Amino acid sequence: MVSRPSSTELSPTAISTKIVIAGGFGAGKTTFVRSISEIEPVTTEALMTEASQDFDDLAATPEKITTTVAMDFGRVSLDQELALYLFGTPGQDRFWFLWDDLIRGALGAVVLADPRRLADCFPAVEYFENVPEAPFIVALNCFDGILPFELDDVRAALAIGPEVPLLTCDARDTASAVYTLTELVRYAMNFAGPPALV
Repeated sequence: MVSRPSSTELSPTAISTKIVIAGGFGAGKTTFVRSISEIEPVTTEALMTEASQDFDDLAATPEKITTTVAMDFGRVSLDQELALYLFGTPGQDRFWFLWDDLIRGALGAVVLADPRRLADCFPAVEYFENVPEAPFIVALNCFDGILPFELDDVRAALAIGPEVPLLTCDARDTASAVYTLTELVRYAMNFAGPPALV
């Protein structure tokens, strides 16, 4: 069970902004939001059924029994001046029509990638490359600390430019998730100026 991070008391002048957590099916998006949210996260997980077996490949995640069907929602304060509202996307392509609504007004996005299944994050990377107002970073969710490739090789495989931050993380670890979000905020603020108010 993930322990809830303690909430930071925000100053009266604090800014809040929206962050999207995206990626392929089973990449760890719900786990990421749960591990870092100061509030009890809202999830829309549903039990996977036999009807989804023809659509969802569980070969790399045989223990997975639920899937996000709309979004995950959480909140984290990076400090007293900045609160982030987190919106996790569903991973399956049949739910991608929701992404346009989830990204609207966001400061940026974290694309979570399972390094064992890099091809699963290609659609998310391509999506954000076509949303120029929402900068993104790629975070390799290293399950059990395993990274089977060099970062330069991953960058080449994903065909992302040197300006896009590429880092490793553990979606289960609060400190790692905070670091990932901090890197996104730093990149997005340099990319587009101060965050928009929510």
